[in-house]
Amino acid sequence: MAEKELDSTAPPGLHLVSAFLAMETTDALLCLARECGGGKVTEKVQRFIWDHCLTKALGKGNESYLKKFIKKLITEVESKHCNVLDELYEQYASYMTFFKDDKLVKENERLCKCISFLFSGDCFELSVCPRSGKLVVPLQCSLNMLEGDTGCSIWPSSLFLSELILSFPHIFSGKSCFEVGSGVGLIGICLAHVKASKVILSDGDLSTLANMKINLEMNQLNVETGLQQTSTKNENVVKCIHLPWESASEKELKDFMPEIILGADVIYDPSCLPYLIQVLLILLNKKKSCDENHEGSSKKSSPKVSCADCKLNGSIRGQDLSPHDSESSSSYAYDINTSGIKTITADATGLRTRAAPVAYIASVIRNINTFNHFLALADQADLKITDLTSTLRPLDLFPYMKSYDRSSIRLFTVSSK
Repeated sequence: MAEKELDSTAPPGLHLVSAFLAMETTDALLCLARECGGGKVTEKVQRFIWDHCLTKALGKGNESYLKKFIKKLITEVESKHCNVLDELYEQYASYMTFFKDDKLVKENERLCKCISFLFSGDCFELSVCPRSGKLVVPLQCSLNMLEGDTGCSIWPSSLFLSELILSFPHIFSGKSCFEVGSGVGLIGICLAHVKASKVILSDGDLSTLANMKINLEMNQLNVETGLQQTSTKNENVVKCIHLPWESASEKELKDFMPEIILGADVIYDPSCLPYLIQVLLILLNKKKSCDENHEGSSKKSSPKVSCADCKLNGSIRGQDLSPHDSESSSSYAYDINTSGIKTITADATGLRTRAAPVAYIASVIRNINTFNHFLALADQADLKITDLTSTLRPLDLFPYMKSYDRSSIRLFTVSSK
């Protein structure tokens, strides 16, 4: 049987190219390459990789990644006693001759990845779906996620919230949105794409904020800085502010008061959680901040305030999913691995007439004690945590991304009791 021609605009070729642009692991790339070749990396697949991936990336600063991939690709082909393209041998020899590993790593502390959102099937009906069926977002980011550069890394929950925004654009379109801990800015770029009326991104780290601005500009968005509000209505303007949670004040944020707050993987450091709760309280339009309740509380370590009500509007692929519908999201207890995590009630009754802000928080629960601490602080602050993980499911826009485990991510809303 003749080997099928590969197309870079359709699977499986599209998936391989998208994974390469996103700098997926070399093992993931080889897995996709085998799929393209019916189980092995044939000469035709190698030629496709050379033409559509490697030649377009040479000289663009990703030499360390390219060297590792080419080495593994050659090893894979040789192990199957197949012919290796001369170009692959020549390029690897060039890297061995002119680049040392320590130089490659140093040069590539910040790399440009391209995250491709792939729309297919029913997705084409979405108003935000490009004609090509593909939305490509270039991002300058770091590979050193665990070496003090976490803010410039792409975290799983930011991918999840980005999928959520593009899957349910009507939730965010025309809304004022504020993200806490914005990192590389991916969520803000997606909010701008679905035409949120206002997009405010924030981060407490200045180097992360500077990198975020670069990413916004790479995606043809105008960047506005500083806390002062402006009257511009340009939908391509995204506001970036420096916001350390520990010093955030109601005076500083009172002019923003968004309709929707977002946070991706922000529940990770127990020492930061009281400050995160305080920021959420301010943005959810509370009249009292956390600090007012710290003093004189001998039994509780976090603030308790009175909160207003909130409303969440959404739908699942054309079906009405507003949590004000008691049948679509009833009360239930949420438990993870039954290993001691506190329960979260998700009671959506009685929200029909409420219209206060709501926060969407996506998180991988890496430490149950840390997450329980967040729940306790939220409860003491009279905030309600609603679990929408099984109710509001985004479309799979990353079918090529084998490193992305959507099942590990939980989606919550934070609102007033």
